[in-house]
Amino acid sequence: MKNELSIRTVLSVYEKIIDHGEVVDERHVLEGITGYTDHDGYTVYLEGLRVKLWTGFHNTYHLDYESERDAENFMKKLNYIDNNYD
Repeated sequence: MKNELSIRTVLSVYEKIIDHGEVVDERHVLEGITGYTDHDGYTVYLEGLRVKLWTGFHNTYHLDYESERDAENFMKKLNYIDNNYD
């Protein structure tokens, strides 16, 4: 799964969620994906569809999911947001 996702895509999707999403409990939600950062803004989190993704330093990330299907659906949603929002 790690080779299917670029940090550039993660950050692009995060910005689109911030720009176009609805604010819910101090987080932004777009197309069922919630985006937020930690207190210092260095770690970006995207979560939804039973998946949680967080980025770290040096272009690293971690996906937490229970099934491959959940991860695939999450990736499809990230690609949808990236391709359909400016």
